[in-house]
Amino acid sequence: MKMHVCFSVILMFLSIFFINGALSKLERLKHPVKKKSDGSLSFLVIGDWGRKGGFNQSLVAHQMGVVGEKLDIDFVISVGDNFYDDGLKGVNDPSFEASFSHIYTHPSLQKQWYSVLGNHDYRGNVEAQLSKVLTQKDWRWFCRRSFVLSSGMVDFFFADTNPFVEKYFTEPEDHTYDWRNVLPRNKYISNLLHDLDLEIKKSRATWKFVVGHHGIKTAGNHGVTQELVDQLLPILEENKVDLYINGHDHCLQHIGSHGKTQFLTSGGGSKAWRGHVQPWDPKELKLYYDGQGFMSLHITHSKAKFIYYDVSGNVLHRSSLSKRSAHL
Repeated sequence: MKMHVCFSVILMFLSIFFINGALSKLERLKHPVKKKSDGSLSFLVIGDWGRKGGFNQSLVAHQMGVVGEKLDIDFVISVGDNFYDDGLKGVNDPSFEASFSHIYTHPSLQKQWYSVLGNHDYRGNVEAQLSKVLTQKDWRWFCRRSFVLSSGMVDFFFADTNPFVEKYFTEPEDHTYDWRNVLPRNKYISNLLHDLDLEIKKSRATWKFVVGHHGIKTAGNHGVTQELVDQLLPILEENKVDLYINGHDHCLQHIGSHGKTQFLTSGGGSKAWRGHVQPWDPKELKLYYDGQGFMSLHITHSKAKFIYYDVSGNVLHRSSLSKRSAHL
């Protein structure tokens, strides 16, 4: 009887393994949970920033430092386009220090930075941004194509959204993209979607956030990334992901419906003011700010609060999600 039960368990495990395919290959990290009186987690989100201090990047960085100190942040998330216009030339490119180390100097920003790649980063040497050599130059720097970050009650799923965008392959214009270790593209995308879905399903965290560069729902200049709407959005919806956080559009934006995934854009790290807003349902569009700024998030077991700030540190928008009532 015991052997029969044991054999049945083994068969069940094998069937699950073969149905789901190979186990996820995404790198998993844990960020140490800092003991705070309310047990919270706080962090900042910035995107589309690396311009050697230009286009108000330095001013945004200063306000990030001020807010970061008030919130006692645990880390910073970068949603890509870390170095303009064409990424880094190599690990010794002075743009790394000029756009990162020498800009984000406030004491409160001397925390770990978790970064994904943007389309402008792919126009340079991608392997340079992923290299541990940069971490040796500035310990704060951590960048991977896709990975999972766990920090107490929150699991973050960082996704490389660049290979999804077909026009980068079919209409690259005068740009050269570094697709090393990405081709064949269809296999790369298929594996990534499988791994993300598997990791999100495995998660037992209270909150689940997905981080990418390109927008899924956006009224910004670039518009929605249809490939992500078709392929990634169903995974977010099926797994009841709480937030999708992105950059790409150089604006600050909150789109969402009651009880569903909220879409937060923080792409105002430097050059902004595109002057172009796509039509969007005003019931869903909670914020659209066509300017520089950044976002903060303060997470407890029962509530996720997010605040948008402009280049002067003024609060543009506040909102929150509750695990008890999913109240916006």
